[in-house]
Amino acid sequence: MTAAAMVAIGVTHFAWAEPFLRIMPDALPFPLALVYLSGGFEITCGLGLLHPRTRTVAAWGLVLLYLAVFPANVNMAINEIQLTADGTLPVWTLWARLPLQLGFIAVAYWITRPDADA
Repeated sequence: MTAAAMVAIGVTHFAWAEPFLRIMPDALPFPLALVYLSGGFEITCGLGLLHPRTRTVAAWGLVLLYLAVFPANVNMAINEIQLTADGTLPVWTLWARLPLQLGFIAVAYWITRPDADA
């Protein structure tokens, strides 16, 4: 399930980059390239989760990715950035994404354990 979600989210970085560009902190250079890079990384790590030989490395990659994109989620919450121009998400949902990110990190870390397949 995590693999499919990562691949799907990664594909959206290429098919619908605008929401990811919106939340990108202004201080980061080459925002579109970073959106594509993170999308490619999500696809690669998602696919890597499917094979036992690459699962641990892919899961560690996801841990690093979630840490790397955390500033964009913080930027989104602090500046109340909506994912769409006509966005109607309540502000509390923007803040709720932050602890949710910790949950994603925990799931990816759990996958790194040698007994995670058991």
